[in-house]
Amino acid sequence: MSTSLNAARRSRELDELAAAPRVDVLVIGGGVTGTGVALDAAARGLSVVLAEKHDLAFGTSRWSSKLVHGGLRYLATGQVGIAHESAVERGILITATAPHLVHAFPQVVPLHPSISASSAALTRAGFAAGDALRALTRTSSRTLPRSGRISAAEVVRYAPTVRVDGLRGGLVGWDGQLTDDARLVVALARTAAGLGARILTRVAVSDATGQGATLTDTLTRRALTLDARVVINATGVWAGEIAPDLSLRPSRGTHLVVPQRAFGGLSSGLMVPVPGHFGRYVFALPAPDDRVYVGLTDEDAPGPIPDVPLADDAEIDFLLATINLALATPLTRDDVVGTYSGLRPLLDTAEGSTADISRRHQVITAPDGLVTIVGGKLTTYRRMAQDALDAALAARGVPAGPCRTRRLPLVGAAAPAELDRVAAPPRLVRRYGTEATDVLAGDAELDAPISPLTEVTAAELRFAVAHEGALDAADLLDRRTRIGLDPAARASAAAAAADALR
Repeated sequence: MSTSLNAARRSRELDELAAAPRVDVLVIGGGVTGTGVALDAAARGLSVVLAEKHDLAFGTSRWSSKLVHGGLRYLATGQVGIAHESAVERGILITATAPHLVHAFPQVVPLHPSISASSAALTRAGFAAGDALRALTRTSSRTLPRSGRISAAEVVRYAPTVRVDGLRGGLVGWDGQLTDDARLVVALARTAAGLGARILTRVAVSDATGQGATLTDTLTRRALTLDARVVINATGVWAGEIAPDLSLRPSRGTHLVVPQRAFGGLSSGLMVPVPGHFGRYVFALPAPDDRVYVGLTDEDAPGPIPDVPLADDAEIDFLLATINLALATPLTRDDVVGTYSGLRPLLDTAEGSTADISRRHQVITAPDGLVTIVGGKLTTYRRMAQDALDAALAARGVPAGPCRTRRLPLVGAAAPAELDRVAAPPRLVRRYGTEATDVLAGDAELDAPISPLTEVTAAELRFAVAHEGALDAADLLDRRTRIGLDPAARASAAAAAADALR
């Protein structure tokens, strides 16, 4: 079956459901966990509907640091089980399921006078523990190199704007970096669609139980009652809207978007310890479109859940102040071209601070059989999906085959040697993998950047409409591409997005 998602397929599949409104698995939520569940279920031979009120990766899944990490922070706080799970899932993503989207990535801690010898030794021990965890989970050092000590000159080679006075070298560790978190979600959804899953965006869910729900097409207002053998609530911070008895305590994580020129060509992650908080860092992370993301915060976010969370002034000031501890020329607010914030769907455990709440995911089964998955993080989405589906199938007594997603490549995935042979610009290969040649239009105008403020081409926008389920300009600018993280770039690309949708 085709992996293409588009308006015509969506309409056809809604008509099919109206005629025969029964399915094995209904997944509510189109983020990384929901699409992961849909893929797992479809790969087991089950019939699947995924209903998403807005668009794929509309919520927290697009607001991450774009890291696939091995759990260094969790090692520092003694959460070895979570760290081990993170390292396992990182290895699966980088070697088997999405090597086109996830690559090895160095992260550097510059050793300035403010970092004592004992603190440096503890950080080095943490990196070494991460190496041991990588080896234990059978990820080769050829895939993720060993950590180590580097000279001051090497620190500056990675991070040219680092302050050099008193710099006594640095520490470097290796982790995984995503080209784009939203692209991972789209790849999961399309891979599931290729196995027969119906991926339906702009479809709201109400009256959900363990036996089904009401689905409403928000574009036409047509509603249908869907019977399902299994229902899984993977709506993240909105999970309480589907399961009202659930108590969540969202935590906001904010990033700044800064032009690469402010960092002089940063080629690694730059890790700056947060004073007074062992194991906590502010990162500067190079990103596509000549950007750097600086993050991240961990703030209580009580009250109504907004569709798009916003950073507050205190978070921006904190991130600038912390990253500036390592820079020769401090960043100012004038260097910030945008911000983005995501809400972590943490289960309320009455801990003192959201930073103290465990990031381990929780699977909760209601008396009527409705299964909700909360907590966790992007790196471990696959295991979260497996655990949620296993629990739901067991609760409802539904037979199914074993999970296959540990070795199931996502659309576009291939071994590095094969990706190197794809006849397309490296930038496209990092975003589309083996499909990069399908994106190329063979037309100079369509294959050129749509604006001086972005590398994205008109051909990419057209591919998103024809194959990636983009239905409007926001889908194109904010999720299929990340142009919208820079408001000025977004404005400059609006006309091209409108053209692609015609």
